[in-house]
Amino acid sequence: MTTLQYVLELLGTFFFAISGALAVRDQHDDLFGAGFMGFVTAIGGGTLRDIMLGSYPLVWIGDINFLYAILLGVITAYFFFKYLIQLKRTFVLFDTIGISFFTIIGVEKALSLGVQPEIAAIMGMFSAVMGGVIRDVLTNETPVLFKKEIYATACLLGAVVYLILVKLNLDRDINLIISSAVIFVFRIVSIKYKLTLPNFKR
Repeated sequence: MTTLQYVLELLGTFFFAISGALAVRDQHDDLFGAGFMGFVTAIGGGTLRDIMLGSYPLVWIGDINFLYAILLGVITAYFFFKYLIQLKRTFVLFDTIGISFFTIIGVEKALSLGVQPEIAAIMGMFSAVMGGVIRDVLTNETPVLFKKEIYATACLLGAVVYLILVKLNLDRDINLIISSAVIFVFRIVSIKYKLTLPNFKR
């Protein structure tokens, strides 16, 4: 794992922890409840990814810095709650940053374990969105994955971009930045202009 990849995974963990803690804003939860929600949101997707890939120890068990990143995210959400919750689309912003980083890190992790590129792309998407799915289920919300918004599609697009740039032998760190940016921009633009995929039912 490169230094940039490691930093991005810690940042993704941090931002997901914030989004998880902010998700209890309407639940009247205490600090422990917010902390728990930040924890499961931050580690949920990566943990399921590692279990499916048979990678042990799980990333947050093998490196204490991930727990510190989660703790910092929850503390940030706690002390700046009033300011963060007032900012328009703050929750969506932090969640989007999280999925942007986690998708590419998930793809990279899967590739390092020798899986096929197509499976690596799915694992990247899976590790990015499942933490949010767990968060939404626990807060009794319909997961974003099942709404009309472009969410998992953005992750899959970024994963494919990453794999294409790998084939083109682009520098790894530059590829990480470009592919993460593709996810972030595509997701934000789709929200701004209300872009959606066609309904399953005609």
